[in-house]
Amino acid sequence: MSVEIARRIAEACKQRARELRSPVSIAIVDAGGHLVLFERMMAPYGWATANISIAKATTAVMFNQPTDAVAQWGSAIPGFASSLAEMTQGRFIMAAGGWPIRLGGATIGGIGISGGNAPGRDDEIARAGLAVLEALAPAFAPQSQPQPQFQPAGAPSPAQAFLQPSLAYPASAPSATNALQELAGAANAADYALQEQPAVKQTAGESESSGQRSEQIPQSDDGNATLRKHLAGGPS
Repeated sequence: MSVEIARRIAEACKQRARELRSPVSIAIVDAGGHLVLFERMMAPYGWATANISIAKATTAVMFNQPTDAVAQWGSAIPGFASSLAEMTQGRFIMAAGGWPIRLGGATIGGIGISGGNAPGRDDEIARAGLAVLEALAPAFAPQSQPQPQFQPAGAPSPAQAFLQPSLAYPASAPSATNALQELAGAANAADYALQEQPAVKQTAGESESSGQRSEQIPQSDDGNATLRKHLAGGPS
């Protein structure tokens, strides 16, 4: 509820009150029941109508209903009016003349009129103020304007970006346990290689020694043959 809207509603109410020759007190509150605008047309008289008009506006916002409707069903509840009046510090009343103010389907405040010099005058003056909202609704309705979006040169449009293939995401990230297992396996492989080297050398040595023995065997065989010839009396 803005002060500008409240003033336009109040002016429409005052205009209708003058036409009816019925000076009234006008109170307009916001959606939280806080007073936005108040005017007493019969100043300095009619001091009681000030608090009554504020109570009507607050009651209309409290129940989001006309105060006349609240009075109809509230009168059937014993102690209802007195209890709420005490709880709200006198800002609740069951009397016609209070209406919720709605704009764009939402309740933005309430209006209360008090001091009409004939039955139904308070309601009639309040409805005259509410009629102004029909003309104000298009002007105060929020209009959504497209916001300019910054897009770097060469960047794909949102539609193209949506069609771009997404990067493949690994199924599972390597865990610390897997990394430790890989390091342990590498260490075991290194130890195994170090252990295998002497064995290879030993095998090579054995092959060399066996080769020497194989070469010496013919020599020993030749000596035995010479010895046999010598014992047989043949030329040495």
